[in-house]
Amino acid sequence: MEAPRRRSIVGNNRKSSKRALTEMNKDDVHVTAAENEEFNDVEVWNTLSSGFKRAQLVLDENRDLIRRVNDNHLSRIPENVSRNVGLINEINGNISRVMEIYTDLAVDFSKRIEEAKSGDTDTTTSGSYGCGQSSCRS
Repeated sequence: MEAPRRRSIVGNNRKSSKRALTEMNKDDVHVTAAENEEFNDVEVWNTLSSGFKRAQLVLDENRDLIRRVNDNHLSRIPENVSRNVGLINEINGNISRVMEIYTDLAVDFSKRIEEAKSGDTDTTTSGSYGCGQSSCRS
């Protein structure tokens, strides 16, 4: 019996909010500072949401790998047990990927907070969230 998948705690309506805000800004040439701040907040939430979703995918993959390692171990068949070495190495690699994702999220979030404090609203900074690395799989 497979455990039920957990729902993301990050709202799914962020994309529609961003789209609606973008459409409003197209119609209104004079965008206020509050609207810009709200738009940047949506961008930050989208960035965080995207990073957390990537991390969750890797963690879900690790859950499946751990289940396979456990099944192989319980089978006590030498061939199955020897496969665990490769599976455990893959789990370790995935843990490194999750750490990269969270590190990139933290750095990007800190930069955006500092930009907001200093009044710089350049939104071109965004991390790779583990995707630009050679360990990233498509």
